[in-house]
Amino acid sequence: MEYKLKETTSKDAFNYGYLLKRLYPYIKPVMGRALINLLIAIPLGLLDGVMALALKPYMDYVVNGSPEQTWTFLGFTVHIQTFLASIIPFGIVAFAVFQGVLKYASNYLTDWTGNKISNSLKVDLFKKLTGLDPQFYDVNSSGLVLQRFLTDPETASKTIIESLKSFIATVFGLVGLVAVLLYTSWKLAIIGVTVMAIAITPVVFIRKKIKKVSNATMVVGGNMTTNFNETFAGNKIITAYNLQEMQNKKFEGQIHEQFDLAMSLSKRVGWMSPIMYSVCSVGIALVMAYGNHLILTGQLSAGSFASFVTSLLLLYKPTKNLGNTLTSLQTTFVAMGRTFELFDLVPQITSPEKPYAMHSLEKSIEFKNVCFEYEKDKPVLKNLNLSVNRNETIALVGNSGGGKSTVVNLLPRFYDVTSGSIEFDGIDIRKFDLKSLRDNISFVFQDNFLFSGTIRDNIMMGNEDATQEELDRAIEMAHLDEFIDALEKGLDTIVGERGTTLSGGQRQRVAIARAILKNAPIVILDEATSALDNKSEAIVQKALDNLIQNRTVFVIAHRLSTIKNADRIAVINDGELAELGTHDQLMMLPDGIYRKLYEMQFQSNQEKALV
Repeated sequence: MEYKLKETTSKDAFNYGYLLKRLYPYIKPVMGRALINLLIAIPLGLLDGVMALALKPYMDYVVNGSPEQTWTFLGFTVHIQTFLASIIPFGIVAFAVFQGVLKYASNYLTDWTGNKISNSLKVDLFKKLTGLDPQFYDVNSSGLVLQRFLTDPETASKTIIESLKSFIATVFGLVGLVAVLLYTSWKLAIIGVTVMAIAITPVVFIRKKIKKVSNATMVVGGNMTTNFNETFAGNKIITAYNLQEMQNKKFEGQIHEQFDLAMSLSKRVGWMSPIMYSVCSVGIALVMAYGNHLILTGQLSAGSFASFVTSLLLLYKPTKNLGNTLTSLQTTFVAMGRTFELFDLVPQITSPEKPYAMHSLEKSIEFKNVCFEYEKDKPVLKNLNLSVNRNETIALVGNSGGGKSTVVNLLPRFYDVTSGSIEFDGIDIRKFDLKSLRDNISFVFQDNFLFSGTIRDNIMMGNEDATQEELDRAIEMAHLDEFIDALEKGLDTIVGERGTTLSGGQRQRVAIARAILKNAPIVILDEATSALDNKSEAIVQKALDNLIQNRTVFVIAHRLSTIKNADRIAVINDGELAELGTHDQLMMLPDGIYRKLYEMQFQSNQEKALV
């Protein structure tokens, strides 16, 4: 399955059996309470029928009855009119209390089971999200990911019990009221039921429209969330370049698009209610006309007719509710279809069935005829051959977009080579257990991501089982000790979202301490100092020198002065290995690419110094 979520159209939205089967493992742990809840829905649905049925004896015996009418039971004689007149008020109170208890129990169980199902689904979806490859995040916006992984599961799982409960209550409400209709007058019942069946018919025709609008709304909602995320993360750029109006117009356009979609659905769903009301009114008029005839001819009592009309009027509510419930259920199934399509996403990079465990690097890393492309027929690396010895530091330089970062991203298998192979000690990295492979590689990026939490939390991510002594050593080697000692809460200082409360140099040193604590034999430094000022760079460089001791190191840097001391320098241009050697060797090449790059930077630095 492709990683591009925006193309997903919820193809299984009408395959109800399949979707419920997929959801069943999440319903199973709460099946007991779910069944109790659904069973409670049956008497809740039937209660309206009980009320309508009670009108018949009330009208016949209390309102229109005679005081002389009696019932004889086990030798006791009861005056019907007096008995019913006394008992009915208490019955109404008891009925209301019983109905209230049932509704409370039903609402509580609905919330409990719905939240349990929703939470379990979200946990598994989050596991799926964290297990996907970087390519998934490359091709999908943050807003769409949030929409699909949070909003859809909420709609799909949390409302399914509510919708099923409403459906059962509505159906049994209809059954109960129809039974009362048949009991009081089967002739009138034929008219009433036929009219109600006609009234509910339009629901069938809006299913596909609900699916289409629901999918479109999901996409717009994702775009809006992306806009919020970009406004939050890029607030300084927006302010610096006066982009507020542009962002506002973009968001306003999305709001209008969302409004148009909502109104499109409203136009197609909203007419159901007035049509149903009109059709039902015709049915009631026909029933009253024919009912009057039956009363006048003595074929129907006034109580039976009152009970029938009440049942028919009450029947309108569950008939209308059935339309709304079916609409809600269809929306739920559309979201459910989209949700389970997320579970069908398969990571393209996985461990083999019988993997090797990687414990360390003993000899070398070799790139053998490595070709790679992010998009088909657009090569990024072309037949790259490179051998890096254990504990060697190799710097990767070259033109922007030439493939330097791609080379190091292939080592932990963020992506897999298109052809060729990368071997650690003669073993193709695709044969290693993925976790053990990545456990042996540390990364320090240009903009290292710090998670919300404390400095301690962020450093300990390198090794959650590290001792306090190991932690202190990593902090000292990263030259963080003086900075941390100056903080009131020390290691327990909150760094803020993305580490915004720390300077660039401080964030880098926290990341370096994390890498030191990981103690991996392979270290990748991807522009680790390029965004720092000279003073911060000097401190960070000292920390990096401690990190790379006795390790195999890949360094990417635009400042060539920082990689002069690398054991070898590989010049990667347009996806190919153009030059390879030490700084001195490459500087001796008269028309060498590295020499030209170095001299251009050296001249530029001299000009800056003279200004």
